[in-house]
Amino acid sequence: MAREVKLTKAGYERLMQQLERERERLQEATKILQELMESSDDYDDSGLEAAKQEKARIEARIDSLEDILSRAVILEEGSGEVIGLGSVVELEDPLSGERLSVQVVSPAEANVLDTPMKISDASPMGKALLGHRVGDVLSLDTPKGKREFRVVAIHG
Repeated sequence: MAREVKLTKAGYERLMQQLERERERLQEATKILQELMESSDDYDDSGLEAAKQEKARIEARIDSLEDILSRAVILEEGSGEVIGLGSVVELEDPLSGERLSVQVVSPAEANVLDTPMKISDASPMGKALLGHRVGDVLSLDTPKGKREFRVVAIHG
């Protein structure tokens, strides 16, 4: 049996939107490919080959998204007492007062460019956060090296 993929409700919806966009792109790529095939006398045409490759990339992305979504288990919102998958966590560096907000998500949803930053539960930082409560101080490996953070708040 295929392994389940745990997703937040927002993550599931975002992947569904991506799937819909990719399906639209596939229709457009198919149309372009058909037009190129009808107008091309040379089947070794580089434009035709590029269109075929683009269509194949889109199909692969659709297959990947469909696979993830077919195995998805949408997480219930947590109690906010203990950090778990889907929790949004407010952290504070006790020395500098610097604050950081992250959400612990599955690898399929991880995106450090999002706000709050979405950290995979399989990453070192994600693993270190799981199970902690407000007030706990933990040591995290960050791009700036090992740092201490205090859990200030847990949402969901």
